[in-house]
Amino acid sequence: MLLNWTPRQSSRHIRRVLFLLALLAGWLTGVPSWAGVVQEVRVQGDRVVVKFDTPVTQASAFVLAGPQRIALDIKGAEPGRNTQVGGVVTQIRQGSQGAEGARVVFDLARPAIVTEGKFGRDGRTLTLQLRTVDDARFARAAAERRMSFLPPFTYLQPSNRHPYSESISLPKRAPAASLPRIYGDPSRPLVVIDAGHGGHDPGAIGANGLREKDLTLRSALAIRDALLASGRVRVAMTRDDDRFLVLQERYGLARKLKADLFISVHCDSAGNPSATGATVYTLSEVASDKEAARLAARENKADIIAGVDLGSQNPDISSILIDLTQRETMNASASFARLLGREAQPLIPIKENYHRMASLMVLKAPDMPSVLFETGYISNSSDAAFIASSEGQKRIAQTVKKAVEIHFATRMASR
Repeated sequence: MLLNWTPRQSSRHIRRVLFLLALLAGWLTGVPSWAGVVQEVRVQGDRVVVKFDTPVTQASAFVLAGPQRIALDIKGAEPGRNTQVGGVVTQIRQGSQGAEGARVVFDLARPAIVTEGKFGRDGRTLTLQLRTVDDARFARAAAERRMSFLPPFTYLQPSNRHPYSESISLPKRAPAASLPRIYGDPSRPLVVIDAGHGGHDPGAIGANGLREKDLTLRSALAIRDALLASGRVRVAMTRDDDRFLVLQERYGLARKLKADLFISVHCDSAGNPSATGATVYTLSEVASDKEAARLAARENKADIIAGVDLGSQNPDISSILIDLTQRETMNASASFARLLGREAQPLIPIKENYHRMASLMVLKAPDMPSVLFETGYISNSSDAAFIASSEGQKRIAQTVKKAVEIHFATRMASR
């Protein structure tokens, strides 16, 4: 029934309203729907210029080692063919990542990193600034998070015609974690002990209500005291109270202190309550077994709370290839892991195949021997009771103390 309470609108007017609503919906999503093609990739001295036929949504760059390369991921783009090498770039390869966009890989004649990236005003040109570096700086860059670049969304900016404006205050950037205190004789090698989890991240929860973050801190403090009592090493801790640190901060603090050894203390957990025994993990891009892969998947998610990644925004960082310059570090880590397992056998329950390998974020430092020490299963009532007891913590600390003493004594003897 037509009551004529409101005037009838023309179809043209309705179409305009629908168009404006659709445009507003697209703006609110914050993600443009275009997909550009990489028209040209040209290296000009120490600059890389990438051109697209239409604007793209985002780009990010990171370095890969073994061999040395720079990778550029471009969201909302399809790979092209027109390339021109030059400078330190010997070859340019492009490939599709499906819905993720395109990847451009630059093979390098010598180590180089991206120091800056900027889109043109129309969002169709991206310029990267390159700088040659030494092998050590390149290795550090391979362990760092990727650089992200956004085009200038000028079409979203309000017009000067608007008679009003609105401003909001942005939250302050969280301050970087301060360097921890170093205990001991300055002439001694430095061991950094990392108590896993903490703060709003409790880690694994045992059947009896024990929290991993509490047990790791107590064990780490016991290890610190035992190492200091030996007088053979200096000791620092990534945390000595109930605080949260993202994974990169943990080994990042140790690297800033120029640590000679990094030990991350954890408790394992499994759906099978009969699983028992300590294990020692070292870095590998390929997990040694299914259980190692499961642990890596769990521990590497420690930075993600309520779906927000508090650490790196790089989804591919756990798959960055290990630099050949890390081989010596990896070998030293594996050697210490075997030593730690050997010294643990008479003191604490430990698995027969105690040395395992996984792509654990906290072990990613390329220039510092690092292990993750799972002191036992918090999901096993017997293991949990042992780890929580004063005697258990004392035995765990003695295990680490003996292994550390032998490790550095062997290094001194081999010089």
